[in-house]
Amino acid sequence: MPRTIEEQTVEQLGGPSSVLARQRRDHAEMDRLMERYRALPDGEERERVLKEVVQLVFSHAFAEETVLWPAVRRSVADGEELTSRVEEEHQQINDLVAGIERLSPGSPEREEMVRRVFALIRQDIRDEEDLVLPRLQEDLDIPQLRRLGTAWEAVRKSAPTHPHPIVPRRPPGNALLGVPLSLYDRLRDGLGPVLPSAVLKRALTGLTGLLVSAAVAAILRKRH
Repeated sequence: MPRTIEEQTVEQLGGPSSVLARQRRDHAEMDRLMERYRALPDGEERERVLKEVVQLVFSHAFAEETVLWPAVRRSVADGEELTSRVEEEHQQINDLVAGIERLSPGSPEREEMVRRVFALIRQDIRDEEDLVLPRLQEDLDIPQLRRLGTAWEAVRKSAPTHPHPIVPRRPPGNALLGVPLSLYDRLRDGLGPVLPSAVLKRALTGLTGLLVSAAVAAILRKRH
């Protein structure tokens, strides 16, 4: 039985640049932030920490779905089943966080949704570290894990940081739609209320439509 990556050294995981080590670092930071949120009273600092949790979780999950889970499906015998399980968890997290962002801070309904999403994030971490990633470790060598880690990090740094119901869980759709939505999210994160969000989002949605149309046209040309 492959060993959980939680219990391995960085060297066993392939070094700090390995995708396994990068994943575990993000997971540890998620856990730290969630514990920090729980320890704080209501207020601006608590909301700032929750924002950090959301930004990290969504950029991390997008990199998994764009780079890591396709590698699992290619390399691991039951990769389809394993990745479908975590993709379902990601969708549940997406839906809950979308609901949290619509509610006022401090409301009982919102706090219950935060509790549920934190529990889901922790379940997702365990499924990845105990089930999915050890299987990938069995099938890839260290240079492959490091190359995958480099690609994963590049995508994570430019990924959307908030839930978007129109983004599918798998490539190429998620990668294509993620480009304009990542720009929107990062401007919103940086500028907050200064950003004319509705206007910008309509413009970026229009750009997304053009990108989708171009991709469909390219696929059709290739088939013919």
